[in-house]
Amino acid sequence: MSSPATTTVSATPRRQRIMCGLMAAVIFAVMLVVSILLKTHTTGVIAFRTSDQVATTGLGIAMAAATVYLSRARVDADASGVRVRNIVGTHTLPWSAVRAVRFDENSPWASLLLVDDDELSVLAVQAADGERAVRAVEGMRTLLAASRSGGVPSEAPHPAT
Repeated sequence: MSSPATTTVSATPRRQRIMCGLMAAVIFAVMLVVSILLKTHTTGVIAFRTSDQVATTGLGIAMAAATVYLSRARVDADASGVRVRNIVGTHTLPWSAVRAVRFDENSPWASLLLVDDDELSVLAVQAADGERAVRAVEGMRTLLAASRSGGVPSEAPHPAT
């Protein structure tokens, strides 16, 4: 039998993180090339200066950072409850506030059905991640069932990260 401290589920959107990282690198590279070529190509009407190059590079950094920020979703669950970090906002809920863990066949991500009839999207568990997402949902369902029975799950769910 597992102890409550070792019975945890953690998940992040693996494919989304890879894609956001690649897109951020492409965005930064394109903006860097544009900023380097900015002074060499003038139309004759406008003369670009070093400050324009720095601003363009800074804009590339900001756009790349915003793209990486989209991949910050994460879910951590244990016997005491679940912590869901989506793109904007973090929610920490005890299992008593969760009615069900839902992952419909055509849904892009999992969600938690709450006892107050609200629904909380879990962007960290995405259908694009396949088996990893299924293991995370099964683990959360096991923890939810254990909280209902007042016990600890007999088998620790596999971590999804």
